[in-house]
Amino acid sequence: MRTLVTGGAGYIGSHVAWLLRERGHEVVMFDDLSTGHADAARGPLVVGDLCRRDQVLEAFGEHRPEAVLHFAARSLVGESVRDPRRYFHDNLLGALNLLDAMLAHGVQRFVFSSTAATYGEPVTVPIPEEHVQRPVNPYGDTKLAIERMLVAYASAYGLRYAILRYFNAAGAAPEQGLGERHEPETHLIPLLLQVASGRLPSAQIFGRDYDTPDGTCIRDYIHVLDLADAHVLALDRLAKGEASVALNLGTGSGHSVLQVLQCAREVTGAEIPAVDCPRRAGDPPSLVAAADRARQELGWTPTRSDLPTLVGSAWEFARQRLVQ
Repeated sequence: MRTLVTGGAGYIGSHVAWLLRERGHEVVMFDDLSTGHADAARGPLVVGDLCRRDQVLEAFGEHRPEAVLHFAARSLVGESVRDPRRYFHDNLLGALNLLDAMLAHGVQRFVFSSTAATYGEPVTVPIPEEHVQRPVNPYGDTKLAIERMLVAYASAYGLRYAILRYFNAAGAAPEQGLGERHEPETHLIPLLLQVASGRLPSAQIFGRDYDTPDGTCIRDYIHVLDLADAHVLALDRLAKGEASVALNLGTGSGHSVLQVLQCAREVTGAEIPAVDCPRRAGDPPSLVAAADRARQELGWTPTRSDLPTLVGSAWEFARQRLVQ
């Protein structure tokens, strides 16, 4: 299948694009390179802006995709609070232009990179797909708005979609030269590895007084290649004509900040000093997916998301970057 991967030069999009090609799909990536990296693109790359309707239509006219996988978005929670206008403009206008181009070219298969941030503060943990969706930041608001667009477009125009709500994506594909390269970096595992490699003096632990076994936050970490596998399976589902679906992508179990820190110390052999800091506003004690539905609907089984494998792959990628 000919697929258009928006954000295909970014962290998750590049891994998905690589796996799509491995599974025999034609892939064209569309990315403005504002946060992505051209050297992460695995195949043809169209440098363009989703907020430019003419550029989106031109890409569809030239490459004639049969399906779209949509990763391109502004995605920093704190930034979305400081500059909500930018998030609502870029994320929503980009999605509208993409959906309208799909309608203009008769494309009806859409796999959407969504997020557990659409749930907001959890009422129950693990969090099921039926959990109330009340985002607590503009980033989550934009993702939920796009989910609702997809439901409306499906009802009105026959679009079929797979909405995939990630929990904590992590890990890398060092054999392919792919991994996490955010600037600035905000995620726990790559920050710990920056300390291990000497790029940062210490790690920060935001709160030790949560209602969890060791007092630190618990998160559900999922390997980026397990995420990629779920996207390919979701595309296969749509290609078979099966119904639209919204699914969590997680392991169904979580690890605390201190557990991740200890694993990083064991994997790297480094001390990784850590300092205690106050809680961050809006950090729930525990975010863990109810993940059975993805297994049932997609036949998906995460195989790389145990913590040592996940941290080990990220460390190998980080070491590759150090010698470049």
